Amino acid sequence: MKKARAPREPEGPAARGKPARPERMEKPEDGSESSEDRRRRRAQFLRELNEAKELRDRVQPRRARAARMRQQMRMRTFRW
Repeated sequence: MKKARAPREPEGPAARGKPARPERMEKPEDGSESSEDRRRRRAQFLRELNEAKELRDRVQPRRARAARMRQQMRMRTFRW
């Protein structure tokens, strides 16, 4: 007997009231950007990447399980 699924709430940047892809910010005329801006953009990218991976794992549970098993096997056979 299958369980009834609960309705999913929207996730991601769009659900938080932000557009999925923000407009490009103008770079300074000299072409340099501060390392703080670069770190902020990188952190945002990594958050979205992690969110996408989690979503993929939820919608493809068999593939996610197989990937976990392969990773465990790699770790077991790894030699220090």
